[in-house]
Amino acid sequence: MILALTVAVVGFTCVFGFLNGFRDASTAVGLTVRTRALTPSIAVVLAAAFNVAGVVTGAWLLTYFGGSWLTAPDGARGLVLLLATLASASLWNVFLWWRGYPSSSTHALAGGLVGASLASLLRGHGAEDGLATVLWLQVWLPLLISPLLAFGVSFFLTSLVTWLARYSQPSQAHTVLRAAQSVGTAAVAFGHGLQDGQRVIAVLALATLGSGVDWNAVPPWIISLSALVFGIGTLAGGWRITYTLSNRLVRTDPLRGFVSQLVTTAMLFFGALGLRWPLSTTHTVTASILGAGSNQSYAAVNGRLLVRLILFWLATPLATAALGFVFALALDPLAQ
Repeated sequence: MILALTVAVVGFTCVFGFLNGFRDASTAVGLTVRTRALTPSIAVVLAAAFNVAGVVTGAWLLTYFGGSWLTAPDGARGLVLLLATLASASLWNVFLWWRGYPSSSTHALAGGLVGASLASLLRGHGAEDGLATVLWLQVWLPLLISPLLAFGVSFFLTSLVTWLARYSQPSQAHTVLRAAQSVGTAAVAFGHGLQDGQRVIAVLALATLGSGVDWNAVPPWIISLSALVFGIGTLAGGWRITYTLSNRLVRTDPLRGFVSQLVTTAMLFFGALGLRWPLSTTHTVTASILGAGSNQSYAAVNGRLLVRLILFWLATPLATAALGFVFALALDPLAQ
């Protein structure tokens, strides 16, 4: 049974990693495609390459800083906990992709972990020490702060960049900014792999090596598998979400697209390297797009869609917690 559960967890981890790359590819390429800085095919290939590079670098960060906010007990109970968490997060991610809404895979994973842990506690198993504190300080707090910070910085930075470009001809400025956006696509994709790759690597390590894993010696096959599923998922592309971000949500131009990518890249890099916080690429990109797009003399944001998007963001941890709770209860007999 342990072997079967391990194989199932590894399989669902690959599905989660694929969906992560598949859905979040939109955050890296949406603005670049919208402003015609790159063609869709070139943008996706560029994003996939740098996403893979980010995952490999994220593995180095995981081993360098040591540990992860993901915790699970050894044996069948820990595998059931991980399986319920991954199944709930993956199911919710597919649902939101079908609806065309961007959402945080990290938020979904954290919500599923909370729900599965509550189910385990209800069944009489002991709670993980310090899980609530780690989730609040390392997951919920950063995920709440990052959208507000990205929106505010993008809004004010748009005014600064507009002032700097005030004497340039629009056609000349847009040409330069489109070239900068090409670099920005690679940077955002790298930051996404840097952030989200750590979660997939950590789940695979916990599933195959147990809670006593040496984070300074994660096997190369785990890193390679994580990078592979991210890369394939990015190449597949989640164009439903791309259309939402680049056309339905806000009207933008190369200047505002450049500002959004600059803010997103800075926050993802600083979050991973400086604060060691798991920031959501989707939340950061979407909020920065809204911040830059709102700084215009006319209404550029689709207010109704924005309200629905925020509601889905708030519903994500609640929905995945409920799904994780149900899946954990259903799978609990396998842990006996």
